Amino acid sequence: MTEPLGGPFPSGVYDLTAPAPIATRPLHGAARTRTAIIGAGITGLSAALHLAESGHDVCVLDAGSIGWGASGRNGGHVNPGLKLPPSDVERRFGPEAGARLVKAAWAAPDLVFDLVGRHGLSCEARQGGTIRAATGTSQLMPMQALMAECLTLGRDVAWLDTAAMHASTGAHYAGGMIDRSGGQLNPLAYSRELARVATGKGAVIHTHARASSLRREAGRWLIGTAAGTLAAEHVVFATNGYTDRLWDRLRRSVVPVFSAIVATRPLPDAVRRAVMADGQVLYEVGHITTYYRVDAQGRLVFGGRSGMSPANGVAAFPTLVRRACELWPMLSPDDFTHGWNGQIAATSDHYPHWHEPMPGIFAAVGYNGRGVAMATLLGRELARRVGGTAERDLLLPPTPLKPIRGHAAWKLAVAAKIAEGRLRDQFDL
Repeated sequence: MTEPLGGPFPSGVYDLTAPAPIATRPLHGAARTRTAIIGAGITGLSAALHLAESGHDVCVLDAGSIGWGASGRNGGHVNPGLKLPPSDVERRFGPEAGARLVKAAWAAPDLVFDLVGRHGLSCEARQGGTIRAATGTSQLMPMQALMAECLTLGRDVAWLDTAAMHASTGAHYAGGMIDRSGGQLNPLAYSRELARVATGKGAVIHTHARASSLRREAGRWLIGTAAGTLAAEHVVFATNGYTDRLWDRLRRSVVPVFSAIVATRPLPDAVRRAVMADGQVLYEVGHITTYYRVDAQGRLVFGGRSGMSPANGVAAFPTLVRRACELWPMLSPDDFTHGWNGQIAATSDHYPHWHEPMPGIFAAVGYNGRGVAMATLLGRELARRVGGTAERDLLLPPTPLKPIRGHAAWKLAVAAKIAEGRLRDQFDL
């Protein structure tokens, strides 16, 4: 099942150190705004901040609390680039638009860390680099080809052989590539801090205000919630993996894949010096792989795929705990204290999607596991578009909505894909 919108926030570790959320309330009665944003995650809050900075009247609605969805639950990685290599991006979007998207996507971490520095966001941000790790030798040639492309683009990347990988991670890999522009942060703290700054610039945020209806009336869009209505010239959908039937075709255009994370207590100094000693984040390049980092408190925050239903607590994710203990035999299952999951949005072509199906309606969804940097970037692009930037000058051209065939069976399809991917990883295919 998908997770009910606005339910209890999972008991992860991010809330232990994140700043307290700003005071918000549900929407009561009738209100008006120039732009309404549905979703108080990173996409919606980035859009709200960039709009508010330009003096634009903006109001955000969310069914839960700030950062309630994937924005407050993800692995906290700030990764450069898209799922596909630059050459594929340029073939897909053309040499001019493709090159523009490549440049922005690979520089997206700089946008995040610039926002952190410029606005003084308290979110444990560290730009220590992103490592792509090869779990098998079959992945080395494609990764080396990617590195050659990145060097051509002037990216600050370097190759890590098996010895360098072990020195950096404490684990054994066939090889890897580090992009030094990547990094990490506490994603719930980042979401709350974006909200704080956006409201300080004039944005309004209503939480526990699920948008339940949308209709056109008297030349404006009218959004209904349980206790009020919001009239707006523009409506931005920033709902990603939690898109619901309010816009059903958008919901059916992405697959809400569940991703899970387990976290340890703060590691002892001796272990901490061995595990990710240089402060990078890492994700494995394979089919069904894991990703991890050590946070500011010295906790190992370790993620990967999970079962296709909401779950909470370490016991719900034994595969992740087992994998972490395989990588670092000095760890034991007793070291893990927290576990949670949530929904990300995957697209059939592995690209984020931008939609403008009618005047005044906008959406950006489908970050395919690269949500922190790409959601920040696409939120800015939504703000630019709402502010009047021409389509041709945006990073992504709008595309027609194409619901995924057989979407109702997404859970079975994802389970089968995970099983296939694990077999391929096991045999290095």
